[in-house]
Amino acid sequence: MRLLSCFLLLSISILCFGQDKYSSKDKTAIRSYEKASYFLDLNRFTEAKVELNYAVKQDDQFIEAYLLLADVYRVTFDLINAKSTYRKAFAIKPDFAPERYFYLAECEIKTGDYKEAITHLNSYLSKAKPQEAKRLALTNKYLKDCEFSILAIKNPVSFKPENLGPSINTSDQEYLAALTTDENTLIFTRQINNNEDFYISKKKNANWEKANYLSTNINTPNYNEGAQCISPDGQFLFFTGCNRPDGLGRCDIYVSQREGDGWSKPINLGNPINTKGWESQPSISADGRTLYYVSDREDGFGSYDIWKSELTDEGKWGNPINLGSKINTPYDEQSPFIHPDNETLYFSSNGWIGLGNKDIFISRLDKDGNWSDAQNLGYPINTYGEESGLTINATGTKAFFSSNNFNGFGGFDIYSFDLPSALKPKTVNYVKGKVYDAESKQPLDAVVDIVDLKTENSLYVSYANKVDGTFMATLPNDKLYSLNVSKKGYLFYSESFSVEHHKPGEPVVLDVPLHKIAIGNKVILRNIFFDSNKYNIKTESKVELEKLIEFLTENPKVVIEIRGFTDDIGDNQSNLLLSQNRSKSVYNYLLTAGINENRIKYKGFGESNPIADNLTPEGRASNRRTEFVITEIRETIK
Repeated sequence: MRLLSCFLLLSISILCFGQDKYSSKDKTAIRSYEKASYFLDLNRFTEAKVELNYAVKQDDQFIEAYLLLADVYRVTFDLINAKSTYRKAFAIKPDFAPERYFYLAECEIKTGDYKEAITHLNSYLSKAKPQEAKRLALTNKYLKDCEFSILAIKNPVSFKPENLGPSINTSDQEYLAALTTDENTLIFTRQINNNEDFYISKKKNANWEKANYLSTNINTPNYNEGAQCISPDGQFLFFTGCNRPDGLGRCDIYVSQREGDGWSKPINLGNPINTKGWESQPSISADGRTLYYVSDREDGFGSYDIWKSELTDEGKWGNPINLGSKINTPYDEQSPFIHPDNETLYFSSNGWIGLGNKDIFISRLDKDGNWSDAQNLGYPINTYGEESGLTINATGTKAFFSSNNFNGFGGFDIYSFDLPSALKPKTVNYVKGKVYDAESKQPLDAVVDIVDLKTENSLYVSYANKVDGTFMATLPNDKLYSLNVSKKGYLFYSESFSVEHHKPGEPVVLDVPLHKIAIGNKVILRNIFFDSNKYNIKTESKVELEKLIEFLTENPKVVIEIRGFTDDIGDNQSNLLLSQNRSKSVYNYLLTAGINENRIKYKGFGESNPIADNLTPEGRASNRRTEFVITEIRETIK
C-alpha cells in the first residue's frame, strides 16, 4: 500500500508541475489537501479521505483534491465513490488530467457501467502518450471487455444458485468447496477472525450434516490453511500453507492422507513444485498423477500462471510445465479445477475477455494434448465482480462456488447451481469397493490398480484406506476396465467391469476379499480373453498376464496349476479340448516370459465345475474362465 500511496502523490505532483499555485485559492482547502498528502505517505487512508472531503467542501472547484480523493477511493476499493468523484473532477475541467479517464473507466468496468467505460476509455486514448504502452494495451483489452459484456448481458446463460444451507454456511466466511466423487464429502475453507481453517461435512439422506473442524493435524492456530482440493477418491487433501516453518517460499503446496476418520500430518511437496516464490491453489487429476496449480515462478506468461506437474514412475513429481498460451496470459490466471474426466479445465482469469475483474473460463483438452481457446462461462455466472473457485461434480451436472452477493447467512457462502449443457464436462462415473482379508474380514491397505484394457493405461493406482479398506476411482463411461488388487502375502484379486450401463452417480460397487498365499487357494483370472471357440489369447489379456508374471516373480516358491473351463454349449469332448488348449496358451505365455517350467502346470476341465448356472448369458460367461490354484510352496525350485 505504501507504493500505491507514493504513486498517487507522484501523480498529483506531476499534474501540478510548472503551476504557480493550485487551482484553488482557498487556503483552508489547500491546507487540508496537503495534510491528506502527508497522511497518504504514512498509509493513513482514512484520515486522508477526511481531509480531502473537507477540502472539496471548502472549495467545490478544487479539481486536484477531487482527483486525489478519487484515487484514494479507488485503491481502497470503494469503487462507487471513486467513480462519482472522478466524474465531479472532470465536470469541472474535462482536460485537466486526461490519464485519469483510464482510472475512471476501470472503476466503471468493475461496477458494470460498460457504456460509460467505453466513452472514457476513448477519451483516454485520444490524449494518451505513445510511451504509455502497457496502459494502452490494457485500454484496448478493456474496450473488448466492454463490448463482450454488453452482448453477454443481452444473452444470459441459465443460472439459479442455491445456498447449501446452515449446516455449511454461517455468519463467517465460507468458500473454496472441494467435493469427493461420490458427492458425500465436502471440505471447505472457513475464515473466523482472519484465520482460515478447513471444515468437513458428510451427506446423509441427501442432506449435509453440520460441518466439523477437519483436523488438528492440518489446521493450525498460527497459520492460514486454504485453497485446497481433495482427490476424487477422498484419500488425499492437497492444500496451500503460507509462511510455515517448513515452507520453501511465501506459500507452498502440502498434502495430507486420510486415515479412517482422521488425517495424517501434512507433508510439503518440496521441489520442484514449491519454490522461493508463491505456489497455491492445487487441483489433482482423477488418476492422481497430474497436479495443476498456480505459481508466480519465472518463465511464465504473467505474474500468476497455471502450471502442472506429473508424477513419475518413481513416485516423484516431475518438473513443472506451463499450460501455455491457450490458458495463460500476460495477466493473472488462478483457481484451476481439472474435472475427473481429465479433459476439462475451469479457471479464473483477468487476462481473457470478460465482464471485469476475474471471470471463470473453460478449456478442453483435445486428442493431441492441446488446450482449446479459453471460453467465458457467460453472464450471470460471471459478473463485473470477481468470480473464482469453481468446482464441478463428477457427473458434470452441478457447479459449486462461493459468493457474498445473494443475501446468504453472512459474508461469503457456498452455493451450487445446475451447469448449462454447453459448459458441462464429459460425464464420468465411478467404482467403489472395500478390500479385506477373506478369512478374518479385517480391512487391508492393498494396492488397487485399474487399467483401461484397450490402451493398457493405468487410470487409477492407489492404496485402499488402511483403516477401513475402502477405495474409490472416477472413470469414463465408455471403456472396459480390469481391476487388480494386490498385497504382499496374499493372492491378487482380478475383476473385469464397465461403468457404461450404470447411471451417472450410481457406481459399480465391488467386494474384494483377498486370500492369503496358501496351498489350495486360487484366483479367477477374469481379464484373460479368447474369441469364441478359439484359444489364441486376445491382446486385452496382456495386462492380466503381466500381473500374473509379477506375482510369480515376487513369490518364487509358489507352484501353480493353470486351469481352463468352458460353459455347456457344445459337446463335452470339444469343450474339454478347448479348455485344455486355452490353459496351455497361458502356460506357454508364462514360459516365454521366463517363468520356470517346474513352477507351472496346466489342465483343462471343460464344462465341469461351473461357478454359475448355464441358463443365462451372464452365467455362461462366468463359467468360461481361466484360473490358477496354488499346488505347492517349495523351499527351492529346480
